[in-house]
Amino acid sequence: MLPTENRLRRREDFATAVRRGRRAGRPHLVVHFRSGATDPHAPGESASPTRAGFVVSKAVGGAVVRNKVKRRLRHLMRDRVDLFPPGSLVVVRALPGAGDADHAQLARDLDAALERLLGGGAR
Repeated sequence: MLPTENRLRRREDFATAVRRGRRAGRPHLVVHFRSGATDPHAPGESASPTRAGFVVSKAVGGAVVRNKVKRRLRHLMRDRVDLFPPGSLVVVRALPGAGDADHAQLARDLDAALERLLGGGAR
């Protein structure tokens, strides 16, 4: 499971990552990434840890399917959160096909999107 300090929870942080960050789309998901954004809510000058959030709408499926997709994405991000610079904001938005995708397909899509974002690929 993704540690609590690495979870994105505030609406304005989601909005910052989506509106001001870069994005990479894959068949089952879209990843929004805002590099090194400092946390305006944290006191002091220290860089906050990388935080990730997930958006899984009703278009993905019913409640059971949405929760399964969120659990899979959280598990996948747990191993990849160290790839990002400190203070980064990451939002993973599941697309409607994600409910039918298995764990390996989600992992491939997530890795490809992160490769594009962190590897400096063209937008």
